[in-house]
Amino acid sequence: MRLGVLDLGSNTIHLQVVDAHPGARPSPTTNQKVELRLTDYLNKSGEITEAGISLLHQAISDAVQHAREFKTDEILAFATSAIRDAKNGPQILADLNNEFGIEVNILSGDEEARMTFLAARRWYGWSSGQLLVIDIGGGSLEIAIGDDESPEATISLPLGAARLTREYLENDPYSNKEVKALESRVKDLLMQALPEEIFDHAADHFVATSKTFRTLARLGAHWFKSDPNVLELSALMMMIPKLSEMTNKSRADLPGVSASRAKQITAGAIVARSVMERLQITQVEICPWALREGIVLRWLDWMER
Repeated sequence: MRLGVLDLGSNTIHLQVVDAHPGARPSPTTNQKVELRLTDYLNKSGEITEAGISLLHQAISDAVQHAREFKTDEILAFATSAIRDAKNGPQILADLNNEFGIEVNILSGDEEARMTFLAARRWYGWSSGQLLVIDIGGGSLEIAIGDDESPEATISLPLGAARLTREYLENDPYSNKEVKALESRVKDLLMQALPEEIFDHAADHFVATSKTFRTLARLGAHWFKSDPNVLELSALMMMIPKLSEMTNKSRADLPGVSASRAKQITAGAIVARSVMERLQITQVEICPWALREGIVLRWLDWMER
């Protein structure tokens, strides 16, 4: 069966076409991605503007056409933080569903964490023991922990890299005051909000997903010759001052950092460091599978019932 997984994220509109059937590993066929950054189109009322909606419709039109060209049997479409938090999000989705004949579901933060955790569990297997999975998106941070395929505890916090950049980091390069304010916000929220089941974890394996973590691991390999599949807390500690002092252009010139991600990678690094410090984690392994794979795996599980 050929599935199109359409992810309406805070940073990108990403279609991934996979060949999949129950009991087999999903095999990617093609993908199409548009760097839209919906969080840039939020107005003061918390609504996505008409300009943002227009670009979103065009991106989805192109994605649906691409999926049809590759003869997908089903499009699994979902929206995360940017549309979930937008005041006009439900109306936007109703219009999209009506125009394109698809069903876009809004995932809650808990559902995001659960789907990402499932993907990590299937990737690493049962021998990995208790997993602690961290995902930094554009709009939110998700953490999940557990021994099974369903996590025992999850948390979703408004600590996405794009969101925090928009709220705290305006200058280029950033000022020390901006960076300190951002660091304080992240630290305070993690101190207040992490549930006991996550804070007092006894995890055997620490896993990170998302483009933010992959980019940070590549930077660690570039600057400090570390393993590109592992992100060390010690590397983050050295990396953040470097990133904070650079301009957007100089960050975009770094290997593995796209122009669209250059502005927000500093915020992502601060969140990653703060989470690892709070949970006393010295390193995380970068998992190739994340939310989209979790969506496919869960859908295949439902089909077997």
